Amino acid sequence: MTTVDRHYIDGVWVAGQGGRTVPIMNPATEAPIGSVTLGSPADVDLAVAAASRAFEGFSRTAKAERLDLLRALQRALEARIEDMAQAISQEMGAPITLARNAQAGCGPRHVAAFIAALEALEEEYSLPNGDTIRKEPIGVCGLITPWNWPINQIAQKVVPALAVGATSVLKPSEHTPLSAEIFAQCVHEAGYPPGVFNMVFGDGADVGSAMSRHPDIAMMSFTGSTRAGAMVSRDSAETVKRVALELGGKSANLVFADCDLETCVPASVRRCFLNTGQGCNAPTRMLVERSCYDRVLEIVRETAESQAVDDPAKEGPHIGPLFDKMQYDRVQMMIDVGLQEGARLLAGGPGRPDGLGTGWFARPTVFADVGNDMRIAREEIFGPVLSVIPFDSEEEAIRIANDSDYGLAAYIQTGSAARARRVAAQLRAGVVAINGQGAGAGSPFGGYKQSGNGREGGQFGLEEYLEVKVMPSIDAMVAAGRFTAP
Repeated sequence: MTTVDRHYIDGVWVAGQGGRTVPIMNPATEAPIGSVTLGSPADVDLAVAAASRAFEGFSRTAKAERLDLLRALQRALEARIEDMAQAISQEMGAPITLARNAQAGCGPRHVAAFIAALEALEEEYSLPNGDTIRKEPIGVCGLITPWNWPINQIAQKVVPALAVGATSVLKPSEHTPLSAEIFAQCVHEAGYPPGVFNMVFGDGADVGSAMSRHPDIAMMSFTGSTRAGAMVSRDSAETVKRVALELGGKSANLVFADCDLETCVPASVRRCFLNTGQGCNAPTRMLVERSCYDRVLEIVRETAESQAVDDPAKEGPHIGPLFDKMQYDRVQMMIDVGLQEGARLLAGGPGRPDGLGTGWFARPTVFADVGNDMRIAREEIFGPVLSVIPFDSEEEAIRIANDSDYGLAAYIQTGSAARARRVAAQLRAGVVAINGQGAGAGSPFGGYKQSGNGREGGQFGLEEYLEVKVMPSIDAMVAAGRFTAP
């Protein structure tokens, strides 16, 4: 059993002023593997005060110094890949192969991408009219991250703040504290000054709200549900903070008859089920051209039925359990909703897979003949559930894809480059993948509509943590004799 009972504030691990302890659960066994002691608004106050003190000096550090620190952080994260992977696998149920290669592995990759972005960043430059633009760190940043890709989201928020010279207070998910603790240890090992990075464990109601309302926090960056994101925006409004939100999705995957069905369709199904479907950008609506609809359904059914579900401690390409009982119950409820709405069950269905009576394992499920007005086509299920919707024309496919409250990601499968360009330009989504190829590390990630605002990753991610200052060119003023001394 692992006990997490300290917050990281001002460069040291300190006991909190909260006291409520909650278990850390293994979703594959339904048994506790440890506990975490949650913080309080008083702990937030201490962390913000430390970040505010540190900002005065850290905001003035040279780019070269910040680059050296980022490289040290990258080395520290690389050295802890296996520890991080084991923690993530145990606390949120990601199969160890996925946890090692994608979940933990993305941390150093994101740092590398931000190093490249910082090297290319012009912190001061001239406008065509001769004025000078300065990019300066925004201040103390409040960062709230979820449980489903814990290190991915921590890295996408903490690292750009560190890169530009901002300071931060992180509230990781209280459900995945083990990986967050390792990340904080890596920041400490990298040699960042005390107070530059702080971490307070806690829930949204106490710690999250205290951060959003805090007058000394200049910016909030939140990843999670659309409902919770709206609450962060409301709490932040009184102090007129900058708010960046990465929220839900119901991403459409447009499958045209001219694509390589035997390659694109199985890959699309597996992408939907990745991380047990617990991804905001999962392609959970498969829109299929009617001329190939029957063949696609055959491939989808075969792929779903062959999708292995097993113990996350085992190596391999299987999927693991859902995160917890609440998530399991919601997925089961939405499968029942699909049946009640009259969608045709193509694979899977209610209950656990055979042989997995313990743990929050769900059956990979596919519904065919889905209407885009059904709840299973409109609501984010966050589980291994795919809805297949037929269409008759390219125009109809685009209309159905865009008929959503969300706009995080979209996917296109086609053999025509012209169609790929034409359709991608009309999809209302922040990220478009084509024939299985998505964006790489360092590209912007974020969405339209209720999928949030702002972007994470690379140059665009740095900009979220920067203020813009304009002033006249001092060199031009010197040349014009506007000063009496150099």
